Amino acid sequence: MTAPLASTAPHGGYGGDTAGLICGYLMQDGGHHARPLDSTEAVQWLDAHRLQGAAPDTAAPQDPAQPAAFVWLHFNLAHAQAVRWMQRHADLPDAFFEALKDGSYSTRIERDDDALMGVLNDAHFDFAFEPSDIATLWICVLPHLVITARAHPLRSVDALRTAVRQGHTPRSSVALLEQLMRTQAAGLVDIVRGVTQRIDGIEDELLAGRLNHKRARLGVLRRLLVRLQRLLAPEPAALFRLLAHPPHWMGAEDVQELRDSTEEFSVVLRDMQGLQERIKLLQEELAASVQEANSRSLFVLTVVTVLALPINILTGLLGMNVGGIPLAGSEHGFWVIVCILVVFTAVAGWLALRGTRDN
Repeated sequence: MTAPLASTAPHGGYGGDTAGLICGYLMQDGGHHARPLDSTEAVQWLDAHRLQGAAPDTAAPQDPAQPAAFVWLHFNLAHAQAVRWMQRHADLPDAFFEALKDGSYSTRIERDDDALMGVLNDAHFDFAFEPSDIATLWICVLPHLVITARAHPLRSVDALRTAVRQGHTPRSSVALLEQLMRTQAAGLVDIVRGVTQRIDGIEDELLAGRLNHKRARLGVLRRLLVRLQRLLAPEPAALFRLLAHPPHWMGAEDVQELRDSTEEFSVVLRDMQGLQERIKLLQEELAASVQEANSRSLFVLTVVTVLALPINILTGLLGMNVGGIPLAGSEHGFWVIVCILVVFTAVAGWLALRGTRDN
């Protein structure tokens, strides 16, 4: 057995301790008590659990009346030692480490033998309504252990850590996954509310006739919603297989709660689809307004061109330096030409305006 890594940083530090562990908790007494752990204590607990013969592949189904204790460890993937520590001490399936490297960030929860593996996407802790402010959380769930790993701080994990500190701890490892998904869904609801408020403001300004480049702002919001929906919608095939054939150590209550949490995701995603349709209608309305303004400008330009056409033609003809220019010797020739231009201009204007009224 490799010697445990020492923990010199304060527990719960923002960047993690020397093993990359941001926070760790031992959940006991059915989730009613959570004790903080550092990386050294986590290694000791995992070794003791392994010696007791409670490996995930031989674990018995949990009794709802007396749930087994489990550990939640949350790692910072930006730390060089995080993946090494998990490979040495956590006994996680190889598929989890492959998921960390495969570059697929779509939200999914699937089964790998007796382990649950998930890829969840959530907003950064400092989310500013930008499509790039979305990060990924990898999670592996075993009967006695929950491992979560991320490269950027996430809102859902921070909310879950706060709940655990306040005593609202899950009763089982699957319940922790379910609570994490519900927290993520609640964060998505806040994002949808924020986007809705922004769309309401843009819509009010549009009705008031103040465009002010709102099309670009709507485009940013629409790209955000599209990216959220693409990343956050759980893959239905993997989820269906999991709910239809869960690991033997999962109880019926855990399966039902996991199904309920996915339904909450579905409700939020439907709200996102409604917002996308609303943004699309606003963009079409803005495009129609811009097209109407361009049409008016083009009409004014056309009328001015038509009115100036007789003047340009006649002055061009009279400006030719050749003999035989009419009225060249008449003292009233200038005013005769002006009258002719006025008549032709009036006729051209009448024809242009009549065509507009007919349309």
